[in-house]
Amino acid sequence: MTFCRLASLCLHRRWHAILVQVPGITIFCSWTFLSFSSVWSSRRRAGNTLPNRQSSAASSLEADPAYHKLDFWVGKWDVYDNRDGSRNGTDIVEKIVGGCALVENWREADGSGEGKSLFYYQPARKQWKQVWVTDAGPIKEKQLIEEMKDDAIRFQGEIPHPEGTSHLDRTTLTPLPQGRVHQVIEVSRDDGKHWQTVFDADYRRPRPN
Repeated sequence: MTFCRLASLCLHRRWHAILVQVPGITIFCSWTFLSFSSVWSSRRRAGNTLPNRQSSAASSLEADPAYHKLDFWVGKWDVYDNRDGSRNGTDIVEKIVGGCALVENWREADGSGEGKSLFYYQPARKQWKQVWVTDAGPIKEKQLIEEMKDDAIRFQGEIPHPEGTSHLDRTTLTPLPQGRVHQVIEVSRDDGKHWQTVFDADYRRPRPN
């Protein structure tokens, strides 16, 4: 009469071994066994620690002055040309992903165009960077190169041309009294020897309706 005998041998907490004996044949097999209680315990521990880690990271970010470098520019703005006083457009600058970055939403006053910027802080290099995308011009990539008096900051980058040449482009943001901001954008086509102003505007908070 054929018979089969199973013997379970516990090698350690997560491994079981089985010895199967059939007349004339001996088979030894093993597999990994992870109990439900072990899985549940691990997930419960992970679930308890994840919010604490996120809270700790957020607190660390809030305590780092580097992440607040552009706080003065956050908000809704009406933008006026400093050359003739005309209204250029509107701009909305918002903090995103817990304050790790800012997004700028620009719209022309007549609705003819729009643009967006992503400003983000690279902690490994301790540097702010900007990527500007618009439907009416080249993509611009700049980085913070200078911090000046009156808390003004300057971003600069090299803008490539399709034919292989390039020019320098820099943006200077200066906080002003009464919560305003002065923005100047300049370009140089001789490697920074001379600069031409292409945008000079005053950012003002919208008046309450």
